[in-house]
Amino acid sequence: MDHHPKYDQSTPMLFGLILAGGKSSRMGRDKALIAYHGKSQWAVLHDLAQKFCVRTFLSLRRDQQDSISPKADLILDRDEYPGPFNGILSAHKAFPDVAWMVLACDLPLIDNKTLQLLVDSRDPSKDATSFATQATGLPEPLAAIWEPRALNRVPEYLKEAASSCPRKFLLNSDISLVIPPRDEVLANANSQEDYERIKQALDSK
Repeated sequence: MDHHPKYDQSTPMLFGLILAGGKSSRMGRDKALIAYHGKSQWAVLHDLAQKFCVRTFLSLRRDQQDSISPKADLILDRDEYPGPFNGILSAHKAFPDVAWMVLACDLPLIDNKTLQLLVDSRDPSKDATSFATQATGLPEPLAAIWEPRALNRVPEYLKEAASSCPRKFLLNSDISLVIPPRDEVLANANSQEDYERIKQALDSK
């Protein structure tokens, strides 16, 4: 089944971006390379995103190219901006007219059904369509579709902002929130304890 939506001229095409350029300091190893589902998590997310996006890219630091040598399109960090915006804006600069489905590589429980919900809920008239948990109701910027109009504004925003947190940008933007039926699909695996808990949950299924 072809999940790719039909585009008209008023709707930016949707590209996928798997953010794998973090330092993974709390985990103690590269989160992108952890295998929860029999292959590296970056590859799992890449394959999922590719079902919904016209093209999908892996976002990496330049020094990761040797340790992660994927058969995937890469966008290397330009190192012009802090935090996750480094990868997101590097992608935006490469393809300024597309919308980006941004997925952090530490989302081991996100699945096809969850991404289908995000794509079906996309509102291109908003700055972004973002997942949020029932527990917090706050946007998850690294599990979201960012429209190009919003990304055009980010560099100017960062000049004045007290924080480079993408969530704070979304909280001050016109966005659409999508709350999945189960919060756990948005669980982050940032530490060894998170890894053990999530692996145990997966193994018990």
